[in-house]
Amino acid sequence: MARVPIGDEDAAPKPSWFTPKRLLIIFCVINMLNYVDRGAIASNGVNGSLSTCTDSGICTSGSGIQGDFNLNNFQDGILSSAFMVGLLVASPIFASLAKRYAGVNIIIIQSIVTLKVGDHLSWRYAFWGEAILMLPFAVLGFVMKPLQLKGFAPAESKKALAPVETVVYEAEAPSEILNLSIELILFLPSFVYGRSNGAFNILNQFSRFLKDMKVLLIDKVYVVNVLGYIAYNFVIGAYSYWGPKAGYNIYHMRNADLMFGGITIVCGILGTLAGGYVLDYMTATISNAFKLLSGATFLGAIFCFSAFCFRNLYGFIVFFSIGEILVFATQGPVNYVCLHCVKPSMRPLSMAMSTVSIHIFGDVPSSPLVGVLQDSVNNWRETALILTSILFLAAGIWFAGIFLHSVDKFNEASEHQVATIERSNMRPLLEGNKTEIPESPAEP
Repeated sequence: MARVPIGDEDAAPKPSWFTPKRLLIIFCVINMLNYVDRGAIASNGVNGSLSTCTDSGICTSGSGIQGDFNLNNFQDGILSSAFMVGLLVASPIFASLAKRYAGVNIIIIQSIVTLKVGDHLSWRYAFWGEAILMLPFAVLGFVMKPLQLKGFAPAESKKALAPVETVVYEAEAPSEILNLSIELILFLPSFVYGRSNGAFNILNQFSRFLKDMKVLLIDKVYVVNVLGYIAYNFVIGAYSYWGPKAGYNIYHMRNADLMFGGITIVCGILGTLAGGYVLDYMTATISNAFKLLSGATFLGAIFCFSAFCFRNLYGFIVFFSIGEILVFATQGPVNYVCLHCVKPSMRPLSMAMSTVSIHIFGDVPSSPLVGVLQDSVNNWRETALILTSILFLAAGIWFAGIFLHSVDKFNEASEHQVATIERSNMRPLLEGNKTEIPESPAEP
C-alpha cells in the first residue's frame, strides 16, 4: 500500500499584512499624492504667463514658472511630462535592487532625497529632481508582492509563489539603508557598462523579456487595444495640463484650475464606475469591451468637441461634463482587454507595457506638442478642437478591435505555473514532522 506524506499545517506561511483592502488604500493614497503633484504643475500652467509689451513700449512682467524662466508653451509643456523620466530611469535599477533589499528601504531613500531636493535647492534643480526622483510607480511595481489572482498557485504554496530567482530579501538591519543609498549612486554606471556581478543574469532576464514582448506584439487584440489607449491618453494628458489654461482664455473663468479639477474628479469617478457596470451588464467579453470602448469614446468625443464650440460658459460645462463621463467609462473595459487577451503568466507584463506605452507615446509628448500647436496658431479654441478630434481616432482604432478574432485566456494555466505548483507539492522522503495517510488502492 502506497503512502503519501502530507506536511504540517504549521509549515504554511503566515498571511501577509498587505491584505487586498490595505493595498487598495495604499495605492489610492499614492495615486492621490501623485495627482496632487500633477495638479500643482497644471495649476502653474494656467497661472503662468510670458511677459508682454505693447506698441507704446509698456511691458507687463510674466507670472509663474513660465514668466520667471521666459518659457514658451512648448517648453512649459515639457514640465508636465518631466516626471515620467523617473519611471524610465528607475525601472531597470529598482528591478535589480528589489531582489537584494527590502522594498520599504528603497521607498524611504526615495522619499528622503525628494524632500531634500524640494527643501534646499532652487527651482531649476527642483525641476530635474522632480524628473529623476518621481519614482513611486517604478518602485512599487517591482517591490510589492503580487496579490493572489485567479488561476495562480494557492497562497499556502510558498514555493509556488516565490521562485528562487525572484525572492525579495528582507534587509532588517538599519545599516542596509546606508548600503542601499551608496548602491543607488554606484549602480547606474555598472548597469550601463555591464560591469556588475549580475551582468550574466541580467542578460538572461533580458532575453526572457524579449521573448515575452514578442508574444505581446504578435497579439493583434493586445496591440489594437494599446494603440487606441495611446491615442486616448494623448488627449487626456493634454487636457490635464492645458485644459485649465484653455478654459481660462476662452471663457475667462475665475478659477479655471479648480473648475477643471472638480469636473475631472466627479466625472472620472462616475464614468469609471459606469463603464465597469455597463460592461458587466453587457456580459463581459473582449468583443463587448471593444464595442463599449469605441462607442463611449466616440460619443464622448462628440460632446467634448461640441463643448469647445459653445460661446457660453454654462453650455461648455454641461457638454464637457457629459463628454468626460463618457470618455472615462473606458477605464474598466480597456484594462479588461489587457488582462483577458493574455495568459495569466503574462498579465503583469501586459499591464506594465500598456502603462509604459500610454505614457511614452501618449501623455508625455502630448503636452509639449499641444504647446507647439498653440505657439503656432495662437488660438486656444482652435487648439482644443484639434486636440479633441484625436478622440475620434481612438474610437476608430477600438472599433477595429470588434472584428478581430479574440480568445479569452483569463482562465488558462501557463506551463510554467503548472510545473511550479507540481514542484511545490513534492516533499523529501526523509523530511520530518509529517503525517502519513494511506492512499486508497487503485481500482482495477
